Amino acid sequence: MSHTESSVKKSVRRIVNSCIVSPNECSSSNKKMSQYISNVPVAPEDPILGINVAYKADPSTDKLNLGVGAYRTEEGLPLVLNVVRKVEQLVANDVSLNKEYLPIEGLPDFTAHTAKLIFGADSPALAEKRVATVQALSGTGALRIGAEFLARFAPDGAATPVYISDPTWGNHTNIFKDAHMPDVRKYRYYKEQTRGLDFEGFIGDLKAAPNGSVFILHTCAHNPTGVDPTLEQWEAILDVIQAKAHLPFFDTAYQGFATGDLDRDAAPARMAIARGMELFASQSYAKNLGLYAERIGALNIVCRDAATADAVKSQLKTIIRPMYSNPPLHGARLVSKILSDKSLYNEWLVELKEMSDRIKRMRHELYDAIKKNGTPGTWEHIIDQIGMFSYTGLTKAQCEVMIKKHHVYMMTNGRISMAGLSSKNIPKMAAAIHDVVVNVQ
Repeated sequence: MSHTESSVKKSVRRIVNSCIVSPNECSSSNKKMSQYISNVPVAPEDPILGINVAYKADPSTDKLNLGVGAYRTEEGLPLVLNVVRKVEQLVANDVSLNKEYLPIEGLPDFTAHTAKLIFGADSPALAEKRVATVQALSGTGALRIGAEFLARFAPDGAATPVYISDPTWGNHTNIFKDAHMPDVRKYRYYKEQTRGLDFEGFIGDLKAAPNGSVFILHTCAHNPTGVDPTLEQWEAILDVIQAKAHLPFFDTAYQGFATGDLDRDAAPARMAIARGMELFASQSYAKNLGLYAERIGALNIVCRDAATADAVKSQLKTIIRPMYSNPPLHGARLVSKILSDKSLYNEWLVELKEMSDRIKRMRHELYDAIKKNGTPGTWEHIIDQIGMFSYTGLTKAQCEVMIKKHHVYMMTNGRISMAGLSSKNIPKMAAAIHDVVVNVQ
């Protein structure tokens, strides 16, 4: 050890020793600190992610996880798309790329292409530069940025009512309330008797809401019910939204993943643009590109003119800067390369269709197995619903028995992830459903 190193260590030790306080002083200091951290209660588990925790803790070798909405292969394994692996290799081999900070609003190529994906390359809103787009931390982050923006700039600010469907994705309420928009209300959406859309209730609540309310709309593959309006019903919904000057906020977590058709799944947002409406639209690439952990998404705000879009984007940047400064690069780079290269894009379409088709096949196989077992009740809703999730119609008591007795982990509201099913485990699932329907009231 050099003399200099020894001197530095002695100086550090002397400084540390000078900071040591007496027991009495320490006790007094701890009492002051306790008001900040010592009395913090334990928070409850997230109702969705908590299912995954319980599933992993279950020692059963015959367990089934239908809780978390992540795609699985027929073998029950996570899937990394071939096109994603290919692009990751291209990125790794490109020595010209670097890891510099992105702009606050994200990777420019990504924001340009993601807006085209949801609104269409020929969208008049894009041609007229009326869209403010920022990269976000997947769909959740996009919703949160949008909520923060509305709390600041909606006509009534934080007092503006925000309507979410009944039921909806469990995080919607938390996102808006944590962004200081506490007036979160519900609009009727799901009809238990038909296990389908409560269209009349939906329209009625749109009409009854105060003018200028915010309505969170699932663009496709409604979570958790799997029940979507028809295009004709969307036209009627948009009629009322426009007449009441409501703001539609399209939450787009499953574009292309629902029907296998990117354009069809984005139709409601495009229909609103065709009417000249202002709107918000969040996007996520977790499901349709399997980029769950990359947390890559976007928020788009369609404005009345280009000048307004510029002003909106400037304010979105002021929200993002103190929140997380700027977004991560890797996921945006992957999405941008796939969306901008025709060959890679077409490869993605094939894989996207394969995922969507497998989920549809699982619906039909489960329906057939339930019917074969002679399970009481009507089960057509299993094949009528769309997307990753199905609202089975099972009661809370029945769901609890599914978990405790049959080791089938699912939401206690009856929601299951169809992607967790396979031809191998569907007989088990159908038998468990039969048991609880017959024996649990």
